[in-house]
Amino acid sequence: MESRNNPAISDNVKSRAPGPANDCLRPLDVLVTGANGFLGRHLVAELHRRGHAVRVLVRPGTAPPFPTDWNVEYWPGDLTQPATLTGAAEGCGAIIHAAALASVNPARNPALWTVNVEGTRAVLAEARRAAVGRLVYVGTANVFGFGTQQNPGDETRPYAGTRYGLDYMDSKRAATDLVLAAVADEQLPAVLVHPTFMLGPEDRKPTSGALLLEIYRGRVPGYPPGGKNYVHVRDVAVATVNALTMGSVGESYILGNENLRYREAFALMAGLLNVPAPRWPLPAGLAQLYGQLCSLQARLTGQPGRLNAAMTAVANDGHYFGVEKARRELGLPQTPVAQAITEAFAWFKAHRYV
Repeated sequence: MESRNNPAISDNVKSRAPGPANDCLRPLDVLVTGANGFLGRHLVAELHRRGHAVRVLVRPGTAPPFPTDWNVEYWPGDLTQPATLTGAAEGCGAIIHAAALASVNPARNPALWTVNVEGTRAVLAEARRAAVGRLVYVGTANVFGFGTQQNPGDETRPYAGTRYGLDYMDSKRAATDLVLAAVADEQLPAVLVHPTFMLGPEDRKPTSGALLLEIYRGRVPGYPPGGKNYVHVRDVAVATVNALTMGSVGESYILGNENLRYREAFALMAGLLNVPAPRWPLPAGLAQLYGQLCSLQARLTGQPGRLNAAMTAVANDGHYFGVEKARRELGLPQTPVAQAITEAFAWFKAHRYV
């Protein structure tokens, strides 16, 4: 594969033209966007484990993130520049579109719409051009209505995130609607998967794993009244790859596992990390006031604060979801969240994050 052994992906690497150069690509070759992210790395590892050849979209100049003996080809491109995606899926039978911008601070950020919506639009255009047999779109469970621990939300509940004023949630809902419209209007063979809060190894930025590091360092003094659903990132990768051949076109699947209140989740994390658990309950009103003060400070200084009013509003709610549909139709595994926490922290220690 032409870029695999290069120290970095160059701007000069061009797409393969249709013809004999594509003969080495099998019909089930998969293009993966977002391959350099937390979930993306696990997706490529799972595809490799199953024997797939993989083409990954990476920004020009990115160092190849996967072992040289894996069957991975690198395509230099950028979701914010749709022309760079033309030809990326040539010879591929499927696309997994996992790339997204997931920032929630500041709450309003035009870049989220550019990446999450316009980037998805560009991927859909490439899927049509290449006539792929399946597109798996990776969204977020937050594009559905949440519920209680006793009566969790599911794929049938309408979007409830507009109340927060978060461009991340709103843009992901808009991108989901783009995919659904392509299925309905153009018969695009797409399946949609929507992970909850992922934990596990290989969280290099870190993203969701940053919570574990904050608890380990004693920087989380209390817990808000809400909660959320947690899942091992590897379980999400398995179910997402399963969606290449399982599930129904046009259907959405929430990928999650355990619904935990923040008090329960933080105590579990602290116990596994062998540190004191956050002690103080944070009343919803106090949390919201703090978030509003942080938002005010950000407006006055032009710099995002540690939190914002939208983030504290989310934390005050219980974002609980049921995953029976994905378990039944996509074979979603259910690795205990305690194992995800343990593996995540072990990876952080091995790579000197702590």
